[in-house]
Amino acid sequence: MSQSTTATPQAPAASHSGSSLVNASRAEGATVGNPLLDDPRISCRSVNVWYDDNHAIQDVTLDIGRNQVIAMIGPSGCGKSTFLRCINRMNDTVEGCRCTGKILLDQLDINSPQVDVVALRAQVGMVFQKPNPFPKSIYDNVIYGPRIHGLVRGRAEEDELVEASLVKAGLWNEVKDRLHQPGTGLSGGQQQRLCIARAIAVSPEVILMDEPCSALDPIATAKVEELIDELRAQFTIVIVTHSMQQAARVSQRTAYFHLGRLVEVGETRKIFTKPGHQLTEDYITGRFG
Repeated sequence: MSQSTTATPQAPAASHSGSSLVNASRAEGATVGNPLLDDPRISCRSVNVWYDDNHAIQDVTLDIGRNQVIAMIGPSGCGKSTFLRCINRMNDTVEGCRCTGKILLDQLDINSPQVDVVALRAQVGMVFQKPNPFPKSIYDNVIYGPRIHGLVRGRAEEDELVEASLVKAGLWNEVKDRLHQPGTGLSGGQQQRLCIARAIAVSPEVILMDEPCSALDPIATAKVEELIDELRAQFTIVIVTHSMQQAARVSQRTAYFHLGRLVEVGETRKIFTKPGHQLTEDYITGRFG
């Protein structure tokens, strides 16, 4: 399998905007922009994913930087969520799913048989599309992971970690007087921030977010987006989103997927103002997707 390479347009292609874009047929299989970074937190090389006979991810090479937000965008079924789930091996739980290629987390080959998947998912936390608090108290939701992984000793340490995690998630002031009430009693936006607090309580290196705001109202979405911007100072964040406005607001780098391929990757501002591939422009201008 060949590794994705940077594609350089040789001549202007037809475009509604008049800009010089790479034609889809001429650049099939190549990634426009530079998918590689000098000092990545995560390095993905020639990643392929099959669901039985369906080739869902096709030869994707991509680096993910430290302390940055990268947004993965593209039409439904393009493979962005499947690729996201490769990064903490969530696809292992899907019957008939097969992955090849190499994914390194700080030089650790996460697909190595020696890797403890439970420990990996503590390092690479995940926030899902629909908030999924445990049927436990707010306090127990946050402290569950640290207890399982032996990260806290005694109630004083637990109290300190719960408060710190809820503060980081921007939720402490809203719930500090009802920590022992059910997490499921919170509003949708609060539940999502509780899930973020639960993810960061185990001190991950990376946070994966799969459409984290799709079920939220605009006010709750704004709070989560503000939180994402604050958290990138401490974490690497990968977000899958259908909202191009959200990708433009929260990310520094954007990757556009189409039919299982990584079509284009680059600085978010450039992707949204001067894309290098016709497919990317067609998507962000609403011609399809």
